Amino acid sequence: MEYINRIKDFFIKHKRLILFFVSIILILVIIEDVLDDDIINFDEKWYSRIEKYLIRDSYTKLAKIITQFGGPILLVIISIIFLIILRNKIGISIFINLFLAALLNFTLKNILQRPRPVEHRIIDESGYSFPSGHSMVSMAFYGFLLYLVFKYVKNKYLKWSLIIGILILIISIGVSRIYLGVHYTSDVIAGFLVAISYLVIFTKAIKEIVLDNE
Repeated sequence: MEYINRIKDFFIKHKRLILFFVSIILILVIIEDVLDDDIINFDEKWYSRIEKYLIRDSYTKLAKIITQFGGPILLVIISIIFLIILRNKIGISIFINLFLAALLNFTLKNILQRPRPVEHRIIDESGYSFPSGHSMVSMAFYGFLLYLVFKYVKNKYLKWSLIIGILILIISIGVSRIYLGVHYTSDVIAGFLVAISYLVIFTKAIKEIVLDNE
């Protein structure tokens, strides 16, 4: 029992570091499979499931709306609104987070240069495919908002309502990119994982530099 408690304490104490390295390892595995073109069967399998259970004419309009919540225009607008309303370092940190996440995604896309899928396109989209920009940046952006909710919202009902709502939004944005045929499933998963590993570093840095001094 004591040994189990020590293991438990270790995971609790180092959970951020463990999450970071697990995310990085999974990202590297996916990248290797993408470069070797070994993951296409996985991507097609999951698209087929989405096509079978989700794709309907009545859902397509909703998917087009949801995907905009991970797009650059709306995220910039939301960041500016936070900046105007908060008028403090937290508002600035939200804007900086968006900029850094977008820059990281742009860099990775241009290094890996994976072409987008073309077989199932519902909307037009340009640029490279891996990792999914909407998925990665929305996970980074809304994930940071989740962190702020955990840190500052005291009302438990409001806190968990916001947490559940934001999580559903993040997942929905990722699914919408596959649904609309502009990303492979592996693009979306990798985008989420890169954002998670990025957030581990960003939230740690912003806590020490900005939030603890707020």
